[in-house]
Amino acid sequence: MTTMALSAGTLKGDKARNPDGKELGHIEELVIDLNSGRVAYAVLASGGFMGLGDKYFAIPWDMLTVDTENKEVIVNVAEEVLENAPGFDKDNWPSPTDRAWLSGVYSHYGSDPYWEVTSG
Repeated sequence: MTTMALSAGTLKGDKARNPDGKELGHIEELVIDLNSGRVAYAVLASGGFMGLGDKYFAIPWDMLTVDTENKEVIVNVAEEVLENAPGFDKDNWPSPTDRAWLSGVYSHYGSDPYWEVTSG
């Protein structure tokens, strides 16, 4: 298995698409859990024009595939799931330490929270 690594800043601004190729927005940020060193979630900015009026969504990292060749991120989420996802705006980010909120995000996407998954 090949280990891949990428600077988090490399993904910022990359287009985000669903598996059908529909553009969803762009990656605004990656939020890192400093205790585990894992990506807690990616922030998808969607809607708006030139950053104005964007709505942000926290997307669990395991729901994403990075397409380095096309410099974009594939969001492996059904369109209706994303449309009904809890979002936030650029001036009111949730606290990254709020595990109850983050558990709700993971639950919405049907993803197991990374802090509950055991490896190996």
